[in-house]
Amino acid sequence: MKPTLVVLAAGMGSRYGGLKQMDAFGPNGETILDYSIYDAIKAGFGKVVFIIRESFLDSFKDFFKGKFEDKIDVEFVTQELDKIPEGYGPFDRKKPWGTGHAVHMAAEVVNEPFLVINADDYYGKDAYFVAADYFKTNPDGKKDGKDEYFVMGYKLKNTLSDHGDVNRGVCEADENGNLIKIKECKKIAREADGVIRYPEADGKTELDNETLVSMNMWGFYPSYFEYFDARFKEFLEKHGNEKTSEYYIPDLIDWLINEDKAIIKVLSSDSDWFGVTYQKDKPFVMERIKSLIVEGVYPAKLW
Repeated sequence: MKPTLVVLAAGMGSRYGGLKQMDAFGPNGETILDYSIYDAIKAGFGKVVFIIRESFLDSFKDFFKGKFEDKIDVEFVTQELDKIPEGYGPFDRKKPWGTGHAVHMAAEVVNEPFLVINADDYYGKDAYFVAADYFKTNPDGKKDGKDEYFVMGYKLKNTLSDHGDVNRGVCEADENGNLIKIKECKKIAREADGVIRYPEADGKTELDNETLVSMNMWGFYPSYFEYFDARFKEFLEKHGNEKTSEYYIPDLIDWLINEDKAIIKVLSSDSDWFGVTYQKDKPFVMERIKSLIVEGVYPAKLW
């Protein structure tokens, strides 16, 4: 069974100033997402599922229509406030509940192992082959009677922006490469003295350059949806009416680890990561893609 690529593309790009999911970075108008899908196809993925908002569903479909439907199956699902367990809500807020909620939208169309990525992040060709190989050698996602998922780790120093702060999931693994803890840290930045820090209630906390972070590349199996459904109901009861509350993927991961319900492997690859948080990140990303084309990693025209 071929794995599925689930693309989180519902973000509105408030810091970027537009829908970066559809912004051009390649020489022929290719988006970062085009390169991700190209890599996934080469690695043997059989389907791509886009998680988007209803407000730009039609324009998103039109933009990508005809590019790769003949190479991979394509599904579109939307993340909206009314897509919650029966008996909950309505809630008085404008935005859905973050990445954990977004992934759950794929439950209606995914029945196989799946890899989650952000639409605006470049993860590198090798990362998709590492993920595909993991799914191939672990078809049922089980180990010692537990569910086993994975996260792809990247060094923090390679994931920062020169133009503003970023949010990252900071990972801690044991000697067996199993995730012990993941903490969502917000507003991480390299400061004037060269040290990477992020604010907490009692001041600022330092992070090492080599700190392993999640860039939201996760490997899951359908059992994920069952875990999420139960935990999300509890979250809505406590925080559903809060205007800015979110349920991140790491929130569920931490619970799975603490309750000893799942093993989360920390995988790595030789791939570089880069992405766009701010408009000023765009020239760097365009130059990196140009270099990859010169190196022969990608053809000048993908499709």
